[in-house]
Amino acid sequence: MIVRADGETLAQAAVLADELFPGHAPGELLAEWEASAPGELAVFLALEDGAPAGFAQCQLRRDYVEGTETSPVGYLEGIYVREQYWGRGMARALLTACENWAAERGCAEFASDCELGNAGSIAFHLRAGFAEANRIVCFTKRL
Repeated sequence: MIVRADGETLAQAAVLADELFPGHAPGELLAEWEASAPGELAVFLALEDGAPAGFAQCQLRRDYVEGTETSPVGYLEGIYVREQYWGRGMARALLTACENWAAERGCAEFASDCELGNAGSIAFHLRAGFAEANRIVCFTKRL
């Protein structure tokens, strides 16, 4: 079952987000989600027999999104399903919830990204109908 996360279910999704993004302090993403502007961000939670099994975070991006032509663009910021729940269609259902949410807000395009070396994520995106828009290398420099 896929639900739009809020209250207690938002906190459950944040635990999953901490598993996906281990560099964040526990609760950091929950605080970020709760502080977001209304209607700009959505978090969906996949439940299996009442237990949190996966989550997806999407939001509206109004700045330039690589490979798109419209604004705003629905953007998949993160998607994660615990390994023991793989193969049950949860990731696809979470993505569909995000896409529907973006379409309801007038988006004509939906986008995402992942690290160049994340073969599993690239394969998921391609199976889900995404087309690769570009590959980039990012640089930083201390001043």
